[in-house]
Amino acid sequence: MSKTNGIHVAVVGATGAVGEQMIRTLESRDFPIGKLSLLSSPRSAGKIVNFKGQEIEVEVATPEKFEGVDIALFSAGGSVSKELAPEAVKRGAIVVDNTSAFRMDESVPLIVPEVNEDVLHTHNGIIANPNCSTIQMVVALEPIRKLFGLNKVIVSTYQAVSGAGVAAINELNEQSKAILNGSEFTPEILPVKGDEKHYQIAFNAIPQIDKFQDNGFTFEEMKMINETKKIMSMPELQVAATCVRLPVVTGHSESVYFEVNDAGISAEQMKSLLKDSPGIVLEDDPENQIYPMPANCVGKNDVFVGRIRKDLDNDKGFHMWVVSDNLLKGAAWNSVQIAESLLKLGIVK
Repeated sequence: MSKTNGIHVAVVGATGAVGEQMIRTLESRDFPIGKLSLLSSPRSAGKIVNFKGQEIEVEVATPEKFEGVDIALFSAGGSVSKELAPEAVKRGAIVVDNTSAFRMDESVPLIVPEVNEDVLHTHNGIIANPNCSTIQMVVALEPIRKLFGLNKVIVSTYQAVSGAGVAAINELNEQSKAILNGSEFTPEILPVKGDEKHYQIAFNAIPQIDKFQDNGFTFEEMKMINETKKIMSMPELQVAATCVRLPVVTGHSESVYFEVNDAGISAEQMKSLLKDSPGIVLEDDPENQIYPMPANCVGKNDVFVGRIRKDLDNDKGFHMWVVSDNLLKGAAWNSVQIAESLLKLGIVK
């Protein structure tokens, strides 16, 4: 796709689950692309991808491929980002990175547009896209923080296997079939491919996502804790997380307990606030059994919030249920949304 008028965008990791969603999202949003470069590892190079009726060949990601690129969307793993993102920046591109490689770097803004879009002005060439489970939670919490204050968050996640990649989805499907057919199977992917032990995910819940740290929390849990504080510019915020993998293909769910600064706030006030907040769809009608579920959020960009209720013992405490498509708002859509913000703010012209 040759450049005429518009932005030169590169997608790194174009054949992966998130990369494919990035391409679809760029197309559905009618992002003003003049040229689209699709980059990958040598293993995936040569594949043909259709974009707006044109066939684009996937090329090997090398430093030279970023010449003339305005915005580079990365989702090919942390090692690739660490190697190639600085090379893209050297050649004039702004990198939006979907890995954990730069998230906690003090010089790199960590962006969720509904929360801290203005921080984009501080970028030095690289912008980090937060962890999928963090993104949907802070979108739901930010309107609350602005109006009522926020001092504590305790979250338990129920995360889909697509967050661990295509191999994890395949493993879930194969294990499910094997169990239903009474066949033998050997888990090989989850909870962490590089760990010594692997457990079945079909008809199971695994209370481990990523590797355990010395403090007893997993790396995924520490991502949520540290990223939430950075995105909200609240190092003093009390945050705790427990992250669990469930046999759901797509769509992360979260049970979030939070405490506000002001006493006397009602659940109805909280619902009214979230109903009119950007990026949020309120689904909260217990009498009619209406609440968010991952099966209903797939393919949608929004964050769905429901089950909002006041804590029975703490006047400042509330509970809510938060669901979102982890491949879209949790990854591809948030990345493209950042790219749209770069144009809106005049950072990329």
